[in-house]
Amino acid sequence: MSRAMALLTPLELDDACRIGRGFGLDVTRVTPVDGGSVNSNFALETRGGRRVFLRVYEEQDEAGARRELALLAGLVRAGVRTPEPLVRADGGALGVHRERPVALFPWVDGEIVCQARVSEKHAAAVGAALAGVHLAPALRAPPGRFERGALEARLERAAREAPAFEAVTREIGARLAAYAERRDPDLPSGLIHGDLFRDNVLWHGEQIAALIDFESASAGAYAYDLMVCVHAWCFGSAFDPALVHAMVSGYHAVRNLTPAELRGLPVEAALSALRFATTRITDYSLRAPPGQPPLRDYRRFLARLDQIEAGALDTAVSSLGRSLRP
Repeated sequence: MSRAMALLTPLELDDACRIGRGFGLDVTRVTPVDGGSVNSNFALETRGGRRVFLRVYEEQDEAGARRELALLAGLVRAGVRTPEPLVRADGGALGVHRERPVALFPWVDGEIVCQARVSEKHAAAVGAALAGVHLAPALRAPPGRFERGALEARLERAAREAPAFEAVTREIGARLAAYAERRDPDLPSGLIHGDLFRDNVLWHGEQIAALIDFESASAGAYAYDLMVCVHAWCFGSAFDPALVHAMVSGYHAVRNLTPAELRGLPVEAALSALRFATTRITDYSLRAPPGQPPLRDYRRFLARLDQIEAGALDTAVSSLGRSLRP
């Protein structure tokens, strides 16, 4: 259900059984799920044949995990298609494993769509679903973990730990500062997903079964969140104008984009490219075993940024401005 990466915390069957009992589950099998640059994930099977998704929070403390679970429960109440956290027999929502918080969720069967198969219908559906998240009634949105200062700190750490990255981190930092100065601080904002990539949407055909992994959910500009999705769904070797148009139109059909948001899309696209270029370095390149390429390459996002700066989104944004009406 999440991104491929080595597990950080193992989970033996005895521990899975102990955790499961707290949720009223008789666990008979535990299987690691390839997933997460941040968390460790597992599939549990119970004696009655039920499947459950278990997440070990590797970076968030108990308070942070509770905030995320409360947010997910609120999204479910608002009609967003995301799995609702399971509740323990004592009314709590968290278990503990090796002093780390643990949460359980219903298992959602669904398909992850590869980039080559993304259609305009897929793009429009993701845009509409993202707009639904943005329209969810006043849910508490935690501060973002990837604001400019946090990204600059990551870049500084990468340069310290791996001098080979010093030049590229300096370049990313300079471009981040330049685009941050160009950003419109008054764009509509609220709760954003922040990471709605293809592996965080499960499908039944061309219908969305669930949005998952709200680990990066935070307060932020809605236009920024939309551009994260454009990067994730509308780029193969280049931006696909038809997919971009379908995604933004699908979004606008649910939540009207303001003229200021339309004007700001290229800057928000650049900032989101720089965010993921940075975290691809710190979460993947720095963790890659010696002599092996990282599972995710930061240069893919610098290539996106180069295309944005060459005007790849300008035509699409101009046409959207003409075709979208309040």
